[in-house]
Amino acid sequence: MTTKTLSKEDFIGAIEKMTVLEVAELVKALEEKFGISAVAAAPAAVSSKDSASEAEEEQTEFSVVLAGVGDKKIQVIKAIREITSLGLKEAKELVESAPKAIKEGITKEQAEEIKKKLLETGATIEIK
Repeated sequence: MTTKTLSKEDFIGAIEKMTVLEVAELVKALEEKFGISAVAAAPAAVSSKDSASEAEEEQTEFSVVLAGVGDKKIQVIKAIREITSLGLKEAKELVESAPKAIKEGITKEQAEEIKKKLLETGATIEIK
C-alpha cells in the first residue's frame, strides 16, 4: 500500500470541496484516530487568547501628554519646569509644541500626580 503525501494547500483545497457533513465526519475520524477532541482544544486556544488580552490591559508604564495649554501659559511653563527639571527655554518650547509628551515610562501614581499639578494650571492632560 502506497501513501500519497498531500501538501497543506492540497489538503485545505480538498476540505473546501467537502460538504459540512463530510467535514464533521472527518473531524470525528481524526478525533478517534489520534485520541483528541476538537471541542476540548478550542477552549484552550480561546483561554490563551483571553490571557494575552488581559496582559495587555494591565499597563504598568504610562506617559503624560500635554494636550493643551489653556489660558495660564506661564503657570503651565512653571509647572513643566518643576516636573521635568527643564530650563525655561526648553519648558517654553515643550508647552508651545503641545500636544507633546511630558514624561514617559512612569508609574500610574506618578502620572496621576503630574496630571493633578498640570490640571491646576488649566492645562489639558492625557495619560496614555
